[in-house]
Amino acid sequence: MRKDLLSWYDLNGRTLPWRAAKGQKIQPYHVLLSEFMLQQTTVATVGPYFEKFVERWPCISDLACAHLDEILHGWQGLGYYARARNLHLCAKVISEELGGQIPEKEDDLKNLPGIGIYTAAAISAIAFGNPANVVDGNVERVMVRIHALKQPLKSIKSQIRDLSAKISPPSRKERPGDFAQAIMDLGATICTPRKPKCGICPWGFQCKAFQNDLQDLIPARQDKKSKPKRYGIVFWVKHPDAGILMKKRPNKGLLGGMVVVPSTEWLEKEWSTKDAQNTAPFKTNWNPLPGVIKHTFTNFHLELSILATNVSKIGGPNDFIWIRPEKMHEIPLPTVMKKVVQHALKLS
Repeated sequence: MRKDLLSWYDLNGRTLPWRAAKGQKIQPYHVLLSEFMLQQTTVATVGPYFEKFVERWPCISDLACAHLDEILHGWQGLGYYARARNLHLCAKVISEELGGQIPEKEDDLKNLPGIGIYTAAAISAIAFGNPANVVDGNVERVMVRIHALKQPLKSIKSQIRDLSAKISPPSRKERPGDFAQAIMDLGATICTPRKPKCGICPWGFQCKAFQNDLQDLIPARQDKKSKPKRYGIVFWVKHPDAGILMKKRPNKGLLGGMVVVPSTEWLEKEWSTKDAQNTAPFKTNWNPLPGVIKHTFTNFHLELSILATNVSKIGGPNDFIWIRPEKMHEIPLPTVMKKVVQHALKLS
């Protein structure tokens, strides 16, 4: 099976910006950067971001020397900003404590910020050619179809890892890095979630799901829980010279380290204007702007209303900053706040 898959990969493997072309040397930094970006994000989305990062920060030491705000600004739109913060921390540890050398072994990689079991295995195998059991969502889907496992994926994660380990290359001679990328490509292009192309799959004869016409029923689909809805009110403050009042969030938590428009907490019940004004950055006359900004995070839907005011004096807590509208593109704004800014600028 390994030989068949690698033969298929040699002819059909995807060309991706972080992969070394045939005859070229693998760049461990490219592998590490791409694996951080690909966590919970599609290949199509990551491609342009990866190329911009490599152009701006060509090596791990360049990334380590960059300011976190620059990293977050380059990351905006990718989401899951904790990855960007961990990437920056990881680069600093490698640059300052490890002499700029990315570790080769899985156990050493797992000691770095933001690197878990999958990412450590992927980097060790792909960047350094070490045998490793690399299991992502694509690999899980391939495994449960090969073995016709009918249980929901979440309930058999450890079993899937055990089955994957049995088929993973045991030595460097069997191209563990190429194998890891091959099986992920197989899942992404052939063994797809819907309408898999079983007729051209290199593992079709070994696949129990295909042989028993179960490929459309495996993996078993779980009913998705409906996402809760949260509500908040944003405070849109304009100064004729200073611009718009903004706030930098703490480095931890949702949207950590990003610049946002000040707002109430996001609660599961709608705010009254009176209660919201008690949390406002200024005691002044607030005017509601028409419309609601809607945004969906991984775990909840968000609806934001806007209260607006104009001020003649600059003030506020230390973590507040003033940004001119024409400078908004220079700061790390999360997507939800881009929506707020665009909406408010049209109406105020």
